[in-house]
Amino acid sequence: MFQNIKVTIPTENIGSIPRPKELIDNINSFKNGMISKEQMDKAYEESIKDTIEKLKKCGCSVVTDGEQLKPSFLTYPISGSAQCEDNGLEITFSDGHKRSVPILSSLIQPPFKYKTYAKEYIDNARKYTDLPIKQSVISVSAMSLLYPSVSINNYSREQFIKDMLNEVERDIRMCLEAGAQTVTIDCTEARLALKLDPSGDLLKQFIKLNDQVLTRFSPEELKRIGIHSCPGADHDSTHSMEVDYCRILLPSLLQLPVGKFYLEFAAESNKQDIILCISKNIRPEQIIFFGVTNVNDPRIETPEEIRDMLLEIYKYIPIEQFGSCDDCGFSPFFDDLSTSRDIAFAKIDARIKGTKLAEEIINKHLNE
Repeated sequence: MFQNIKVTIPTENIGSIPRPKELIDNINSFKNGMISKEQMDKAYEESIKDTIEKLKKCGCSVVTDGEQLKPSFLTYPISGSAQCEDNGLEITFSDGHKRSVPILSSLIQPPFKYKTYAKEYIDNARKYTDLPIKQSVISVSAMSLLYPSVSINNYSREQFIKDMLNEVERDIRMCLEAGAQTVTIDCTEARLALKLDPSGDLLKQFIKLNDQVLTRFSPEELKRIGIHSCPGADHDSTHSMEVDYCRILLPSLLQLPVGKFYLEFAAESNKQDIILCISKNIRPEQIIFFGVTNVNDPRIETPEEIRDMLLEIYKYIPIEQFGSCDDCGFSPFFDDLSTSRDIAFAKIDARIKGTKLAEEIINKHLNE
């Protein structure tokens, strides 16, 4: 008897797209007082519009603004805030370069508050598309790194954590209320935690913090919330690629009560072990988006490579429980020009085409 089964493999971006060099030049000029705010705003708007148009041209059914307005995936809520200052925890990447996490000012006037909420990015993106919008936000565990190792006299760590939980919840909730199809929580620090503390205790603290935020949302809201984890991506290098994905990290992350996970995968050498680890830990209500393009490698994957990767995943993960994505955002920090916009969009185009090829083969198999 002829069957008419048709399945769809969802495919989505993570978030950031490399900013045009012209935009970065304008940002630096604005910081130095060389152009007006009106000129800066116009440059941002042109870049957002161009990004969304190119994502649509690739065939994206869900778009982002490419994080063109964000100074970085980590610092957007506190950029320009008098409550924070530079030179907190220093993170070393595999090529030797370093990024530092901001730190709370010892002169902070509590409570801790965000200066910018991610809803602003949805509002800007909505000017240029009617397609569903996905928005990334920073995790509570990453924001916990703002508190210094030495206590602040008028502001205990415990009170800071309470205030921060409220702010992260507000950031997520405002995005949901603004109509984001999915709100993805960036948790790149989860893998880094195991590098900083191989015992797993720091990771457990991070998981607990994220769980404290997520329990504030309803089951229906949690279906629209996702977690992204990767070993970092900056200047084509990582901060924690050497950490074993399967030993503690994946089983711990998959305990979080969200509906979607966006996991770095393409750059991993032990893909079979990772698929098996996920198949053992995935819950029925979860969808795993596997990274199928390596954002730290300029080589553009072929659609056929991506197709084959997804067909291998299909052997172990139910079709309704997996999708494809990129390993990470292509430029989580605004000044990272290591990957060109052309390469990023070519990789996205290959991802969408490769996912479609896998989808066609699976549908043919299901209808035989």
